[in-house]
Amino acid sequence: MNQGTQRSIVRYIHLVLAIPILGYIYSPFDQIPKYAPVTRFVFVPLMVLSGLWMWKGHLFLRLITKRSATQDVAART
Repeated sequence: MNQGTQRSIVRYIHLVLAIPILGYIYSPFDQIPKYAPVTRFVFVPLMVLSGLWMWKGHLFLRLITKRSATQDVAART
């Protein structure tokens, strides 16, 4: 997959995950307890992970490819 395409997909996922959080913030006060657990434990962590992936995902991929390359070399010897 092209890097630009992957970044666009992650960006749109990040934006879609922000919509329920905005709904949580701007909802009437009596509606907040209904949405609080889902927002706290699903949407916020997923949005943070997608943001971290957009920011430092290239370093994570580099770490994985280095590790798998060294494992391949060790397996060959």
